[in-house]
Amino acid sequence: MISEDVMKKVKPGAKVRVYEGKTPFEGLVIARKHGAEAGATFTVRTVLAGVGVERVFPIHSPSIQKIQVVSSPKKVHRAKLYFVRGISGARIRRKLDTSL
Repeated sequence: MISEDVMKKVKPGAKVRVYEGKTPFEGLVIARKHGAEAGATFTVRTVLAGVGVERVFPIHSPSIQKIQVVSSPKKVHRAKLYFVRGISGARIRRKLDTSL
């Protein structure tokens, strides 16, 4: 079970490393849905071998061993960051650094 203080840091714009199984999945949180209820999820996006990969993780999943927050933005002006699907990595970093 993931602690409450870690889950408060998992918000859109945060870079996280999710440990589930053998290899961790590291990427940018682009969405968090349904708050803290039973069916709550968060979506993590990364680019692997030149292909964008997104995974949806249930917050209350017993298969998630640990979530490590690598960095968390101070302020993001959007609840869902779906626009990052269409722009390059350099532009994403620039937009997130300037608080969207």
